[in-house]
Amino acid sequence: MVVAHTSALSLPLLFALLGAFDRVRGTGVDALLNTSTKGLKSNFFDAFDILNITVGGRLHKALPFERPCFSIVEGKHVNVSEAACAALQANYTNPVYRVEHFGAYMLPQWETCQASNFTNGCLLDSSNPSNPLAYEGVNCRLGNVPTHYIDVKYVEDVQAALAFSALTGVRLSVKNKGHDYKGRSSGRNTLALWTTGLRDISHDDSFTPEGCSLDTTYDTITTGAGVVTQDVYEYADGINRTIIAGYHQTIGFSGGYFLGGGHSILSPVYGLAADRVVQVKVVTPDGIYRTANECQNQELFFALRGGGGSAFGVVIESTHRTEPRFPVQAASLKFTPTGTDLADWYSLLVHNSLQWANDGWGGHIVGPTLLHVTPLLNNSAAQASMQPAVDFVKARNGSVVIEELPSYLAFFNKYVTAAQAAVGPELELGTRLLPSSFFSTDSGRAQLSALIKDTLSFASPYIVAGTPWLYKPLDGAAGETSVTPAWRDAIWHLSIKWQFQYNDTLEERVEGYRTLSAHIQKFRDLTPGSGAYFNEGDVYEPDHENSYWGADNYRRLLAVKRKYDPLHLLDCWQCVGWKGEDDDLYQCHIKL
Repeated sequence: MVVAHTSALSLPLLFALLGAFDRVRGTGVDALLNTSTKGLKSNFFDAFDILNITVGGRLHKALPFERPCFSIVEGKHVNVSEAACAALQANYTNPVYRVEHFGAYMLPQWETCQASNFTNGCLLDSSNPSNPLAYEGVNCRLGNVPTHYIDVKYVEDVQAALAFSALTGVRLSVKNKGHDYKGRSSGRNTLALWTTGLRDISHDDSFTPEGCSLDTTYDTITTGAGVVTQDVYEYADGINRTIIAGYHQTIGFSGGYFLGGGHSILSPVYGLAADRVVQVKVVTPDGIYRTANECQNQELFFALRGGGGSAFGVVIESTHRTEPRFPVQAASLKFTPTGTDLADWYSLLVHNSLQWANDGWGGHIVGPTLLHVTPLLNNSAAQASMQPAVDFVKARNGSVVIEELPSYLAFFNKYVTAAQAAVGPELELGTRLLPSSFFSTDSGRAQLSALIKDTLSFASPYIVAGTPWLYKPLDGAAGETSVTPAWRDAIWHLSIKWQFQYNDTLEERVEGYRTLSAHIQKFRDLTPGSGAYFNEGDVYEPDHENSYWGADNYRRLLAVKRKYDPLHLLDCWQCVGWKGEDDDLYQCHIKL
């Protein structure tokens, strides 16, 4: 392997690997001393053997998630385990099952090398996982799944991986739970850091960020990078608190979620997840374990609160402000549309969503289904607020429930786990933040309603009413985030989707990406100067620096990237400091 720019490597990073060897009482040191520098660079397998010793045997070779159903793997005939295959098929779209397997991604096209002319992966048919056409006689390949991964348990594991990458030239990727819409956490021939095992969780009702005055205190929950949304909701509820988190059981709460901003249906009142982080502990690419908060490493703190991906380091834990446990009003409405009902329904939503945002409502709208929640109203006020939608749905013999629930967890368990985003299908999203002017003026409402009506022939827009409309950030560094300012004036986060099939040709995949981009482009054209959500943006988002962060924020973010990662050890697709699609790290991304 060829080492690039070794002379620029910091001493802490160079010594991280040696220090890790020392902790295994000399075994690794002896191995390293018996391997010449030249041998370490050129002998790929020796280097990985040494790394495995360094991380206490937690380095593993990756396997395709779907492998148990295939009789041909990487061109070789293998035995099929019928029991293992049956379990896989039964749980193929189960997020709780997928999250426990390194080779599984929630959107499985990112397990494959989509740029290949042939099917370079190992997929089942998500609509019918027992469909034999997907696996009988098909060659299962590793695709875009990293060849090796470290099951991260300690800070030293991350430090060793960074040093290993710098010394050998092997590229890195970082995976938490696999909720990845843009292929940032996979990567052909990379070494992955799998942070899913970092699951510590604790509460402090008077937390002072390290280095701050004792007068600065917050009621907080601290979670390891691998804690999932369901667990943090349950933990918070158990101590009579509420946490602002995602709309899915298995999102990594301290992983990519808040790093990209992190919308919630409580965000209209309580802000984005990035707004609520008060401290992050992170291993930066120079190998140093740092604490970032409002009182130290402030520029890094700014970058981690919305700067996206793992571009600035590998998060070990983060600390978030809580709210008291409170009751919520939940509105669940749905109907079966006919004729122009769906266009009329979206028009009604456009005309009422500004008032609903002012009333604290947040939620999701999927075609003829609305699921919203507000912590600001009582039940009678909630019913009055939702009356226009109630009348519309009842006139079409739909179902309406507006009820008070004792806590957000109660709402989440009753409604969200059945409504959360699907996993298993190969979905691609394009998104746009829609400014308040399109909800507050007659001309704006007319333009937006007309465009949505035009879009319905392609897809029903998926609406997230999860922008921080009423939230006022804290003063100074405590409240500064790096998400695009467009979040603060948006009422909706709109997305449209395209679904691939397990056996799509390269031409069909190209057509899917181009078609979706063309449809979301109409919303970009309608809203110049607005932006998109980093975690759910179009894979081929044009002018992504401005779209995700805004020009001023991006300049600051790029300076942070250059300071902490001059060797580009932690790069990802359209992340800060992106060197472009021709980087070999993205060899499996289609080049449109």
